Amino acid sequence: MDNILVLGVAGGSVIKTLVDEINFEGKIIGVEIDKYVISIANEYFHLDQIKNLEIIIDDAFEFVLKTNNSYDLIIIDIFQDIKMPNFLFETFFINRICDLLQPKGFILFNTMVLNEKQKKLNLGFLNAFDTTHYTTTKLHKVEELNELIVVESKL
Repeated sequence: MDNILVLGVAGGSVIKTLVDEINFEGKIIGVEIDKYVISIANEYFHLDQIKNLEIIIDDAFEFVLKTNNSYDLIIIDIFQDIKMPNFLFETFFINRICDLLQPKGFILFNTMVLNEKQKKLNLGFLNAFDTTHYTTTKLHKVEELNELIVVESKL
């Protein structure tokens, strides 16, 4: 992989894992809406010292509308406390992230499942992908309440 898009940086744990544990050396674009959170991440977790990382302060939905870049891996890790914004499950957003995905690329979507509504949202997300073009997998109970959805482009 050459480039990764991380939607929802927060403290930067996903980025630190990519760099420190996986030794990813390609380009990482991190999109975070809250610049204060980034300043904390820089101070305590030294994200600003990661040379292959570019942080963009923007709304993730707006960013995916504007960018013309494509990515080998798109990681979606967006929460507002314990809620995920509705746009993450909308067909328009799903189609747009698919447009940004390189052939044979991956989408990793970190979700939280606390109730039946959230289970249905995840199922709708999974069902939005054409199985002739994408393979989808759902990993249950990742960190107890999280579900990780993995999407792989077959093309």
